[in-house]
Formats: sequence, structure tokens, C-alpha cells
Amino acid sequence: MRVPETKPTVLVLTALALEYAAVRPYIAGREDRTHPGNGTFVEVGHLPGTPWQVACAELGEGARNTAALTASLIGWLRPEAVLFVGVAGSLKEDVALGDVVVGTKVYGVHGGKQTPEGLLLRPEAWSGSHALLSAARTAVRDLSGVRTHFKPIATADVLLADAGAEIARHVREHYNDAAAFEMEGAGAAHAAHVENRQALVVRGISDRANAEKSVADAGGSQERAAARAAAVAVAVLRTYRPRGGSHDDAGEEHPGRQGGDHIEFRGGTFYGPVVGKQVGGEPW
Repeated sequence: MRVPETKPTVLVLTALALEYAAVRPYIAGREDRTHPGNGTFVEVGHLPGTPWQVACAELGEGARNTAALTASLIGWLRPEAVLFVGVAGSLKEDVALGDVVVGTKVYGVHGGKQTPEGLLLRPEAWSGSHALLSAARTAVRDLSGVRTHFKPIATADVLLADAGAEIARHVREHYNDAAAFEMEGAGAAHAAHVENRQALVVRGISDRANAEKSVADAGGSQERAAARAAAVAVAVLRTYRPRGGSHDDAGEEHPGRQGGDHIEFRGGTFYGPVVGKQVGGEPW
């Protein structure tokens, strides 16, 4: 069964049950639906006070799994936008537990080529859509009790619970502007980009991606972080409005509608501007 094309739809995705539980109460008139091909379960309802029909799904962990299922759900439900909502670990001292990070871009941190000289990076990044980021910046001005950061997010198929781990060093060295670390955002952003849909990743900070993660989790930090991420995501949707045009023409450009921008540096020389941070004489 397809969602009626006359209703503007947004797809809200989570990885964990506790993340889904934080989003679900905001959606009214929920009805169960099942993807006719792969059996993915979704709940479809509406966000009161907005024109949005909202389809929610809990996909499980991992970027590859998320990319495949997100693409499948986009093809079935034809949403205008995709939001991935959940928890993450902080990579910055000034991004505290309970804060929310809205991804200005999402890095896929494992791209590269291993050579005798070492790892040659082939970085990929998907920018959050301008329209959704603009709505988010507006929405959080009136959202009390939630400190929100607009920063890059790093995605890897690794649960990071050791600040001294090799993957942690890799992210600090090569993606040092990332404020949060998680496991699914790049997958959702990539699928949305391929399907020409707007996308945004919203993450509540539940730990510091270090050895204290289990202690923070046991203290209920994941539930609190998920609740705040859900509050921000809903505030974004209350501000953002459908962009107009058909919601079924994925392959055509429509005024004001764009997928998450994808930046890729594979194969060839990039002659654009260099953006980074100068540290000890070397550009980062």
C-alpha cells in the first residue's frame, strides 16, 4: 500500500527502540503498515498542527543496513524529507550530555585506500539540506531546556566506547570538526541523496564516546538524550513546510526542493577552496 500522494510525507527513522519510543508519542492517528517487499514495519500518522503525514520506522543499527532500508522506504512511501533521530557520543568538550547536535553534514569515516605508505583517505560527506537546517535554526530559538549545536557528525559501523581507540584517533585527526559520533546517519543521508530527498540527522548526546559510556547509559542518559533529539526533530517539522510540487517525481528537480548535498573526492584532483583549521603549521 502506498501513502496517498496528495499528503506530504516525512520519513522519521531511528535505530533503537528507545529512540523510536521518544518519537512515537508525537505522532497522532498511527496506523500500522508493512513494506510489501521486505516486510519493514512502519507506523503512519500525522503531526498535529502541521500538514505532515509522518511515517516512522525503527531500522536497527549500522550504516549499511540503514542505507538499504532507507532507500527501500523512500521508494515505497515517496517522502519529501527524511529525518534520522537518535542518540550519539560527544566528541567535543563543549558538547555535553543532554545536548542535541543537528548535523550540518555527516561524514562516512571509513572511506580510504590502504597502501604501503599508509591509509589514503577518500572521504565522503553528505550535507544536511539547507531548507531543513534553516527550519532547525529557527525552531530551536523557542525551544527551551535543550541546548542545540549545529555541527558535523561522524558515522562509522563501530560502537565507540574508548576515547583511546584507533577509530577515535582517526576521527580526531581527519574529521576533527565532528561534534558527535554515531552509527547510522551517513547511511540515511546517502540514501536520501540518491533518491533526491532532503535529509537531516538529529542526535541527542548520551555519552562521551569513552570508557564511561556504560555508566552513562545505566543512568538513563540514552532515554534523556533521545527525548531531547525527538523534541528538536518535531520542532523542525513544525517550522518546515512542504516545498510544493509532486511528491512522487523523485528524478526531477522542483523549486525549493533538494536532496542532502553529497561531497565526494574519489578519483581525480579537487581544485576548489581548501577549508580547514591551521594547527602547528599543517592545515586540518
